[in-house]
Amino acid sequence: MASRLEYLIDILKSEQGLTELEISEKVEEQEVLYRALQNVRYPAPVAADFLYQQDRYLQEKLVEKGVVDLNDLTPIRPNLYLWQGDITRLAVDAIVNAANSKLLGCFVPNHSCIDNAIHTAAGVELRLSSPCSCRSKERMKLRVWQR
Repeated sequence: MASRLEYLIDILKSEQGLTELEISEKVEEQEVLYRALQNVRYPAPVAADFLYQQDRYLQEKLVEKGVVDLNDLTPIRPNLYLWQGDITRLAVDAIVNAANSKLLGCFVPNHSCIDNAIHTAAGVELRLSSPCSCRSKERMKLRVWQR
């Protein structure tokens, strides 16, 4: 039986017409392929079973990496913390990223930018939640805060 990761890769390959692409037997190489396929995926609905399997896989990866709680950090001023490390490990309500103008993230496969790291750790539905993934941008009202 195929692993959860192989299942996710098969679905992403199929969506992108890459069914002939072979999946390595090495888990490390499968993880690189999964990240690449996820990074280039445009916002589109996805099956509930894919989301279920993806969420289980991502939770397993998070446990492997370890979670950093805000209580484990020392503030440099009241309510102000500095963190150097993998931002996707932080147990916080939100993180801020200097995203591209479409707010959909980087589409370069396996690019080492923080944007790809966030999208990889969050899963494919992060792009679905972006305001710019709406079909009608005329109906969308974005307020951009400027200094």
